[in-house]
Amino acid sequence: MWQARHIEARLRALYPATQTHLLGMTTEGDRELGTPLAKIGGKGLFVKELELALESGQADIAVHSMKDVPMNLAAGFSIAAITQREDPRDAFVSNDYRDLESLPPESVIGTSSLRRASQLRARFPKIRVEPLRGNVHTRLRKLDEGHYAAIILAAAGLKRLGLSARITTILEPAYSLPAVGQGALGIECRSERTDVIMALAPLNDADTRWCVEAERALSRALAGSCQVPLGGFAEISAGKARLRGFVASRDGSRMVYDEITAPHSGMAQELGNAVAQRLIAKGALEILAGLDGQLE
Repeated sequence: MWQARHIEARLRALYPATQTHLLGMTTEGDRELGTPLAKIGGKGLFVKELELALESGQADIAVHSMKDVPMNLAAGFSIAAITQREDPRDAFVSNDYRDLESLPPESVIGTSSLRRASQLRARFPKIRVEPLRGNVHTRLRKLDEGHYAAIILAAAGLKRLGLSARITTILEPAYSLPAVGQGALGIECRSERTDVIMALAPLNDADTRWCVEAERALSRALAGSCQVPLGGFAEISAGKARLRGFVASRDGSRMVYDEITAPHSGMAQELGNAVAQRLIAKGALEILAGLDGQLE
């Protein structure tokens, strides 16, 4: 709802004469909190019911976290704009420990992300990683109740909700590579709604869109979803684009990583595909093929 209200406020500033209405919806991804996302169909569960509202004409646009948007959109839908990215990094949150290195062996860390879990297990094989679902406030409450020694959340969500003070340590990408699209908001509409697409154009941030498209191309080439421990993160600086990516086994025992820095003038999809091919050459497909029996 914060995301929807944020985009609503920006549209009102752009078009003061236009009326806007929020259509709040609870998706299957919100309702099924007792089961890991990887087991019930992935992050697309947060999107498909909103697309039904677009298809039926109940809604003109839907606002998503780009990390929740499936790599291949359903036919007839488009991402009309991707707004300027908030902090894309992961955040370590704990009431008792200052960072991951301070955690005693057998400490329990909560996260719903296979990507985060695989990187944690690779670096800290003696800690325990347990599933953690629910909205941000629910996850923080479970931490405060003592169910976990620490939890890992997206920094963007905490900052957007005014909860920056709960962040104990920011995990740099070299330490915890973000999810594809993390920190970026996408606005979806029906592809034939050229009026809506034109109206949303001022909200599109070109650099953010380029980076997210490169990350999504990487993930798409590797059949990535929330069921796959995969990270991808692109940055633009001084005319150069850098894309980092990894694929891992669920327990972190196998991991392949690569990155490419190239002129920003190139195509985002080409950079994503190039990093994917390097990961494939290092054994990414073999790791992915072995994941079928590893999902919780």
